[in-house]
Amino acid sequence: MARSRRLAAVASVLSISLIAAACGDDDEPTTTEAPPASEAPGGSEAPGTDAPGGDRPFEGTTVTIMSSIRDVEAERLESAWADFEEETGIDIQHEGTATFEDDLKLRVEGGDPPDLAFIPQPGLLATLVREGNVVALSDLEATVAENNGDSWVGFGTVDGTFYAPPFGANIKSLVWYSPQAFADAGYEIPQTWQELLDLSQTIVDDGGTPWCVGAESGGATGWVLTDWIEDVVLRTAGPEVYDQWVSHEIPFNDPQIVEAVNLVGDIVKNDDFVLGGAQSIPSTSFQEAGLPLLDGDCFMHRQANFYGNQFPEDTTKGPDGQVNAFYLPTVNADDPQVMLGGGELIGAFSDRPEVAAVAEYLTGAEYANNRLALGNWLSPNKNADPSLVTDPLEQVFAQLLVESDVFRFDGSDLMPGPVGAGSFWSEMVEWVVDAKDTQAALDAIEASWPAE
Repeated sequence: MARSRRLAAVASVLSISLIAAACGDDDEPTTTEAPPASEAPGGSEAPGTDAPGGDRPFEGTTVTIMSSIRDVEAERLESAWADFEEETGIDIQHEGTATFEDDLKLRVEGGDPPDLAFIPQPGLLATLVREGNVVALSDLEATVAENNGDSWVGFGTVDGTFYAPPFGANIKSLVWYSPQAFADAGYEIPQTWQELLDLSQTIVDDGGTPWCVGAESGGATGWVLTDWIEDVVLRTAGPEVYDQWVSHEIPFNDPQIVEAVNLVGDIVKNDDFVLGGAQSIPSTSFQEAGLPLLDGDCFMHRQANFYGNQFPEDTTKGPDGQVNAFYLPTVNADDPQVMLGGGELIGAFSDRPEVAAVAEYLTGAEYANNRLALGNWLSPNKNADPSLVTDPLEQVFAQLLVESDVFRFDGSDLMPGPVGAGSFWSEMVEWVVDAKDTQAALDAIEASWPAE
């Protein structure tokens, strides 16, 4: 049944593309002629020469995808779309790179872009769109609104046109901890921000260190700190102010942002609260920062759901495991549950029917379910089946994602590159080691915002 529905959808994409190609330019008649079989990709009959909807309607075509996904995660995403390749005849070739943003820009500027890219930064998407490099996927807007919600439509919309549906997602409003360490010490999960601060002080009074924090990430050093700040802005100023802040409708150094940064400083700039002291944060890699939880050297580590992949393979996770995670509390226990997160948007750089078909498939629940069943991945698609997630902790993450009252994308990823992936990161590094006070750091970031 799923195969029939998928092939019907593929046929629809193919039919629309063929009609569009046949229309051509109103001022000059256009003749569309399929190439001979010997000239079609792979030497097979060109797609579209058979009636749309037949078996393997895109036989012999290739769609290339570039992303930052590598290693085991890349193997899993490729396994999840293998059935689609078999049924449509499309060969999906994926390239994962550790320097995705730079590589994508170079490929686009050099006239050799991939057909599709999983773009983790809406700000980068907007830049590429405004340079005239991205093909709009407007036909998918209504589907994304139904399956993912208006927020995700907004993330993929640039200047009023919808370009990019969502692919995967992650949630960041989490605190990792050791259930056994909490139980042994008699600590309870905090339900408010003040309770979180009180717990931190209690741990210090008991002779422990409450937090592990590490922000070293090569050229991206500092993003861990900006995530902290974004989470607190959502909790103290609210989503409307958050939106105004990331879009620069209010200045970066607005008093509400100053307040949020100072609240983060109550934790990360307190040497008693941080393993190794605040000075260690920029030199402690984010990959290794949370590992001391396993040895009892710290009690809490604020980091996204994907951090679970950094623990040794044999680490048990969940309420009865060596590590677990709780929701980063709001200011008041009854405040709306705001969730900071991120994810990838599917950007298209080629206007071919097989490319549109792959983008549509990757946006749907069928791919999401295939990938969820393989583990260590979250889908923003509300029609995906969370029961396919077998790991108990990942089930909690999946439920938190779909049940959050408010979801907001990582602010630095939404901001212009010189700010979100530049001054915001670097100034927060300076700020955490006390080279600058809060006002001076935010003033510098405000000054770096590109002129309209």
